[in-house]
Amino acid sequence: MKTIMLIALSVFSLSAMAQEKTDKKAKWSKMKSMKPIMTHGIGVSFQNFDALNHRIAGFPQYDGLNNRMWTLTAGSMHVMNNFVSQMTVTGGSSLTGNPNKKSSTLRTIGGGFDLGYDVIPSETIMLYPLVGIGGETFHAIYYRDVNAVEFDAVANSTSVQNSIRKTKFVNSAFTYRLGLGMLVKSPRNEHGSIGIQAGYVSGFHDERWKSAEYQNLNNAPHDIIKRFSVSLIFTGGKMMGM
Repeated sequence: MKTIMLIALSVFSLSAMAQEKTDKKAKWSKMKSMKPIMTHGIGVSFQNFDALNHRIAGFPQYDGLNNRMWTLTAGSMHVMNNFVSQMTVTGGSSLTGNPNKKSSTLRTIGGGFDLGYDVIPSETIMLYPLVGIGGETFHAIYYRDVNAVEFDAVANSTSVQNSIRKTKFVNSAFTYRLGLGMLVKSPRNEHGSIGIQAGYVSGFHDERWKSAEYQNLNNAPHDIIKRFSVSLIFTGGKMMGM
């Protein structure tokens, strides 16, 4: 009888230890899944500044802006109980503008914080609408054609030096953000996923264009920041199956 009781107690103890190890492992896995996931992406964005373009059209020494920009994003994403939060920083450029010719280029830098919800109960696919707030700054840069300017004239005259410098205007605004994202877990890497995000970013009202030093200018044109974007997104870190 004592032997039977001893065996029973031993089996119970081993079962309890195994269960404790399983619980700790599950808890650790959950803790890992709750950590932020690093994200990065590449995409394209479209932004029109009609008022600025209309005003610049009256100056033949300048070229109009291209409304298409290529963008790079970096940030982090957090997923818990199907709720999604993300922070991103975005930089973009139209990749146009030759300093030696009449040309222009549009550049931007901004960031935002978004909240969303994964509407698909799947361990391999996420589909999540997003809403958030942020801020962006745009730089419109104009170059003159300087090929006919003599080297000695530039070296000898500060006025000539000033005349060939680029002209830059700045527009900044707080923004609201709407988007839709989809991520698919990588079949070869359980800690990574790939997906796409489409978004709309807009200022709350139009803003005045300022000088390169962010100074107010009299009778400056006003434009509202409102751009559409599509980005290919890559993530790292264990995220699916929470």
